Amino acid sequence: MGNRAIAEIQFADYIFPAFDQIVNEAAKFRYRSGNQFNCGGLTIRAPYGAVGHGGHYHSQSPEAFFCHVPGIKVVIPRNPQQAKGLLLSCIRDPNPVVFFEPKWLYRLAVEEVPEKDYMLPLSEAEVIREGSDITLVGWGAQLLIMEQACVEAEKDGISCELIDLKTLIPWDKETVEASVNKTGRLLS
Repeated sequence: MGNRAIAEIQFADYIFPAFDQIVNEAAKFRYRSGNQFNCGGLTIRAPYGAVGHGGHYHSQSPEAFFCHVPGIKVVIPRNPQQAKGLLLSCIRDPNPVVFFEPKWLYRLAVEEVPEKDYMLPLSEAEVIREGSDITLVGWGAQLLIMEQACVEAEKDGISCELIDLKTLIPWDKETVEASVNKTGRLLS
């Protein structure tokens, strides 16, 4: 009908009751129909990760479960500007996408976000810090800590290249390979 479904799971910890529908229905719908049908652009939003409280029901990071499912894209922004641009790209993508939002973005991130409509490309990693000794690859909330680690390593003469995957599946292998070919080392 041309509409786009956007499901919101209150916390990523609660996504598991829908696991069967996401993994066995949405992800396989195109394949099962011989590429005649798709899910019509299903986007599933879920805040993930720990924020210092919440215990075992409000602190999980289940992205790895979905990264092993053919037919699903997994996207995680690192800041508010990325969150808007990547979410709009997910909504307009014909494939089912699980969009995990780092919970800390809701409370700690302060950033100007353009009001205009814009999209950021999926499956395109970003080198957010150039380096020559080692490549660090991450996504989402962990990138803030990784950036701090790069600064500390630089004090010891270690030049770190930091890459934000943004899309975990399908990931940007070319950007990571180019960086590792340059640095000769990878930490992910």
